[in-house]
Amino acid sequence: MATLYHQLPLFHRRKRSHPSPNIITSTIHCSKLKNSDPYKENKQAQVDYDAGTHRLHTAISGLRKSDLPKRNRLRVEGDRFQKDWSLSEVVDRVLKLHHWEDIESVLNRWAGRFARKNFPLLIKEMTNTGSIEHSIQVFNWMKNQKNYCARNDIYNMMIRLHARHNRVDQARGLFFEMQKWRCKPDGETYNSLIHAHGRAGQWRWGMNIMEDMLCAAIPPSRSTYNNLINACGSNGNWREALKLCKKMTDNGVGPDLVTHNIILSAYKTGSQYAKALSYFELMKSTHVRPDTTTLNILIHCLAKLGNYEEAIKVFNAMRQKRSECSPDIVTYTSIMHMYSSCGQVENCHSVFNTMVAGGLKPNIVSYNALLGAYASLGLSEEASSVFSDMKQNGFCPDVVSFTSLLNAFGRSEQPWKAKEVFDLMRKNNCKPNLVTYNALIDAYGSNGFLAEAVDLLREMEQAGVQPNVVSISTLLAACGRCCQHVKIDSVLKAAKLRGIKLNTIAYNSAIGSYMNVGEYEKALGLYGNMREKRVKPDSVTYNILISGCCKMSKYSEALEFLVEMKDMNIPLSKEGQLVEAESMFNMMKEDGLQPDVIAYTAMLHAYSVSEHWEEALAVFQEMELNNVQPDSVACAALMRAFNRGSQPGKALLLAELMREKDIPYIDAVLFEMVSACTILREWKTLTEVIEIMGTSLPRISVGTLNHLLHSFGKVGKIDAMMKLFLKIVSSCGEADSTTYAVLLKNLLAAGNWRKYIEVMQWMDGAGVPHSAQMYKDLLFLAQTSSGTMNAAAIRQRLESWKRNYGHSTAKGKNNPPLHTNALISSTNASGAKS
Repeated sequence: MATLYHQLPLFHRRKRSHPSPNIITSTIHCSKLKNSDPYKENKQAQVDYDAGTHRLHTAISGLRKSDLPKRNRLRVEGDRFQKDWSLSEVVDRVLKLHHWEDIESVLNRWAGRFARKNFPLLIKEMTNTGSIEHSIQVFNWMKNQKNYCARNDIYNMMIRLHARHNRVDQARGLFFEMQKWRCKPDGETYNSLIHAHGRAGQWRWGMNIMEDMLCAAIPPSRSTYNNLINACGSNGNWREALKLCKKMTDNGVGPDLVTHNIILSAYKTGSQYAKALSYFELMKSTHVRPDTTTLNILIHCLAKLGNYEEAIKVFNAMRQKRSECSPDIVTYTSIMHMYSSCGQVENCHSVFNTMVAGGLKPNIVSYNALLGAYASLGLSEEASSVFSDMKQNGFCPDVVSFTSLLNAFGRSEQPWKAKEVFDLMRKNNCKPNLVTYNALIDAYGSNGFLAEAVDLLREMEQAGVQPNVVSISTLLAACGRCCQHVKIDSVLKAAKLRGIKLNTIAYNSAIGSYMNVGEYEKALGLYGNMREKRVKPDSVTYNILISGCCKMSKYSEALEFLVEMKDMNIPLSKEGQLVEAESMFNMMKEDGLQPDVIAYTAMLHAYSVSEHWEEALAVFQEMELNNVQPDSVACAALMRAFNRGSQPGKALLLAELMREKDIPYIDAVLFEMVSACTILREWKTLTEVIEIMGTSLPRISVGTLNHLLHSFGKVGKIDAMMKLFLKIVSSCGEADSTTYAVLLKNLLAAGNWRKYIEVMQWMDGAGVPHSAQMYKDLLFLAQTSSGTMNAAAIRQRLESWKRNYGHSTAKGKNNPPLHTNALISSTNASGAKS
């Protein structure tokens, strides 16, 4: 049996039994943030049951102390001054400080500053608050931190914030600064910069920025085009806006609803209301569904075109379809403005109440619209009530609020209260603007306080507010009411020195003022200047000229102006189309629109011109039944209708009614009262009228005063006429040539040659030249009403005047007019001689 032996290897290695080494295993822990979602926005609410208020806000935690790296966490934990605030807490603490206080001390105590990811969130929260000064300081602090890294989104948010505050140069500076920090501008950056220039009205800069954007190979987005179109449209440059919209479509970027709204807004800003309506119809045909903004623009354009019925239909449709486009605060405010422009204050207030009942909180613009509606009609009590409600509801009145309230007091003939509002405005640190000063000038001027109005013109210049043509027009109209032609010359000279170019309204005010004080030659000279400066006259201009010529018995000149007016194809201001006026008035009432005092006054004027006093009386009675308070202009129109219809007694009864209702007597009312007394020969009543006019003689027009003198003179009451003339001179300071002509005409009819010569002597002293007709009339008196010896003395006097006429005239021009005392003493002396 064979035996097999297993051969052992020559070298046999024994396994050493040494202990196993300690294996150190390194475990990598993926640390999970204790704050699971530091960037989540948590909505929080705070309720103050005692004050009855609540506050909703969004809180962001951000990276806290526990989320920091260990080296920074240990540094924070070892410093008791370091606070583990959330990001929202930091923003609140910064905003509690004034921007000139030490904001960096708060930021340097914040533990989250060591986390770089907190910086974009911090800038986002700061810019959302809109506080630009605080945001700039936080941004500058951030750039000094060691762990700061410049990012596009940070710069984009800062550029947008500067755009909101119209700081275009600073926004452009940030654009260049970000490139120095190696941040390449992206599409959002260019869009923000274009938006900044668009808000400032610099649309050409916006076009250049888009060219740079194309050079940087960044394709413009829809937002880019919308911003650029808005830049053009906000300046009313609707043609450029349309070109950009076409370019946008050609480049394959289709317009959206925002683009269409911007185009509509461009038409609205450029006063192209009809084009806006056509564009809206085009939108409807392309099945673009409008939103609330679209319909708000549509309502505004319809109201501007006077299509009030369609505007109301759109408004009602919006209220019925609340799910699609519900009316907002802008919608209600636009409707309020529309009713205010129509003088329908009650409807305006009803819309305001409907807005409040619908759960919308009125803003300052809504309150100003309601305040302006009351102010336009001079309803000062209602305007004061709205002003008080505004302050009680927590709104701080702005310059528009104060100006509307001031205007309300000015239109209600309370200039002292208007001045109180002006002073209150300054106490509240609200700086008056040009419109405010013009409203106060009108309040003073329309109530006869001419000196205060002129002083206010100097005061506004000292305050840095330069007067415009409206200021000059208001002052010129006030000078005409107060019959001070010297002031008219001064105001025109002041306008020339300040480089203010007069428009048609200003020329009308100046020509009318000269006509009121009897300065016919100066009025014609100003009209000639108006034609030389190529300022086109309107129907009001010729109405003033023709009326003034008729009052001064210059009928041939009046006919020449009428012919010139027709040659220029200027429509007559009153066409005499009574049937059409009645039809329009009735249609207005059938459509549910309540006529206001202006509409009723227009109908009274129409019936007065047509000499239909019965219809005019019916309109006046309807006016009172509808609780529409008649004003002085309406009463004057009805008085004129009574006098033309041979019903002067009713005109005097209306004057008594005006006295009972405290309706002021304006110049037109006094003129009609004088006419009624003359027709009825009610001299006692006429004397009472003179007593009423006593305190306001300087403000009554020359035409009314001359009419009053003629009323006494034509019935032979020469003494009463002369006493009234002396009273006029003592009140007004001087008389013009037309007043002297009225005196001489009545003295000629009475055959009183002594008084005739006496009045001509007064003319010498006052510097008023004689006309050739006056010499002929005096020579006629010498031949008919005086004896042979007196006739010879009158001829000698005439020869003396003819020889000294040039000397007398020159003397009168260089010397001041004869004062009242000298005039009375010369009267007594001549009476003693005769």
